[in-house]
Amino acid sequence: MTTFATVDEGTDSPYALSHLDALESEAVHIFREVAGEFENPVILFSGGKDSIVMLHLALKAFTPAPVPFALLHVDTGHNFPEVLEYRDRVVAAHGLRLHVASVQDYIDRGVLKERPDGTRNPLQTLPLTEKIQSERFDAVFGGGRRDEEKARAKERVFSLRDEFSQWDPRRQRPELWNLYNGRHAPGEHVRVFPLSNWTELDVWQYIAREGIELPEIYFAHEREVFQRGGMWLTAGEWGGPKDGETVEKRQVRYRTVGDMSCTGAVDSDADTIEKVIAEIAASRLTERGATRADDKLSEAAMEDRKREGYF
Repeated sequence: MTTFATVDEGTDSPYALSHLDALESEAVHIFREVAGEFENPVILFSGGKDSIVMLHLALKAFTPAPVPFALLHVDTGHNFPEVLEYRDRVVAAHGLRLHVASVQDYIDRGVLKERPDGTRNPLQTLPLTEKIQSERFDAVFGGGRRDEEKARAKERVFSLRDEFSQWDPRRQRPELWNLYNGRHAPGEHVRVFPLSNWTELDVWQYIAREGIELPEIYFAHEREVFQRGGMWLTAGEWGGPKDGETVEKRQVRYRTVGDMSCTGAVDSDADTIEKVIAEIAASRLTERGATRADDKLSEAAMEDRKREGYF
């Protein structure tokens, strides 16, 4: 956990940091630590809010110099068009290098097969791990947070992965006093989580404070959706809706962004950042628990995927 002094209400100390300043400072320190310790890091960038905040922090960490890392996006082929448009616009605006690992390419080559439920999120692992190996990335930044899901709560900030990109919780290293151990053998790499100690509410409060632009799907809008498994899903070529599933227009927004086939929308009238923050503050469900079908495949769905090499 962060050890920075934070401001309590009524504290006038000029040396204390606010809660968001402490989280920002910790994340900036992590980015700089990786830049000094590793040879070829990369930032996973999906166009979702956590990866957007992570990129914003990286830009802050190295300004006025450019970000010394490339971006990596695992493209399922079932991404939200608004998110892909945002991704390409941000890459162009900041002159960033973008690597894309395509699930569709693996399907076309017969290496991967479509799942009966149409979701491709579980199919991301092989394209991700092979891209890491082929490009010889030795540190991979991810936007995972400990509050999202119980498997992610087990992660350290620096998470060692073996030569097959697999995660073994028994190999987790202690991180006392914000000291991070990036040692790894040839072929291994380290997954790095600068937002580990953030919550969903922290992320949104930081977005509000920094004036960070997001894809419009994070805010309430009218959209054609259908219900499956208690979630509102977007119709698309991935296989929805099926017989008996009725498409209707609803006022919804997305709390998290993934594959269209497994990312559900929530009914909402929160069309501004302030309304989103108020909505999240009143919620008792994490965004993954409420809107991600891939996490409901089993009790240990996320942990199983992490052991195979997923984030």
